[in-house]
Amino acid sequence: MNHIEVLEHAEAHARRYLDGLDERPVNATVSAGELRRRLGGPLPAVPTDPARVIDALVAGTEGGLLGSTGGRFFGWVIGGVLPAALAADWLTSTWDQNAASAACSPAEAVVEEICGAWLKELLHLPAAASFALVTGCQMAHTTALAAARHALLRRRHHDVEKLGLSGAPSIRLLMSEHRHDSIMRSARLLGLGTDAITLLPTDDQGGIRLDALQDALRESDRPTIVCLQAGDINTGAFDPFEAAC
Repeated sequence: MNHIEVLEHAEAHARRYLDGLDERPVNATVSAGELRRRLGGPLPAVPTDPARVIDALVAGTEGGLLGSTGGRFFGWVIGGVLPAALAADWLTSTWDQNAASAACSPAEAVVEEICGAWLKELLHLPAAASFALVTGCQMAHTTALAAARHALLRRRHHDVEKLGLSGAPSIRLLMSEHRHDSIMRSARLLGLGTDAITLLPTDDQGGIRLDALQDALRESDRPTIVCLQAGDINTGAFDPFEAAC
């Protein structure tokens, strides 16, 4: 089976999945143990026919996929993919570009520049603001906290990129008690530590209480990062950004 036939084989599976979204269960219907049994086993010692690989993947994951692509899924902040985005994702995988720099893929670099410019326009951010397209919430928090850490320590005459955190002033983080858990992992990854985090109470709408934030800011002159939330994953609550800033 050549590569075109393999792609057509996978497309047929994709079509059947999309056509059945309205009838498929939204939640998973098999256990993780069952999925391991289906998909695991000894490492194959010889090559496998590509069509069989695709068929085995489809059969092995059946019942373990959430229906997040469909219109009946309302969990967390996960949205269904649009047709144009799905098709573009297929092309992205087909082109298989290294997105590390413009030298690796000029077209990818230009697409990223344009996406960043459009997002800044959409969100009314300054055109000169820097940006980064990341893999998800975890990496977004890590990137933002790293930038904030750099800026705060630079004001205290400590170049964290050159010197590391040894001897640097300690940083504290203020955030809502309804913060996303990935912030905790980011604090560990960046060497800030979870003890640096102070969780503040929220109001009846799920937003951070401004009086609690104001009191916390007055408590110490330590370098402080305030993490505000734009859409709690369970309720969609927003912190009062303008007033907090």
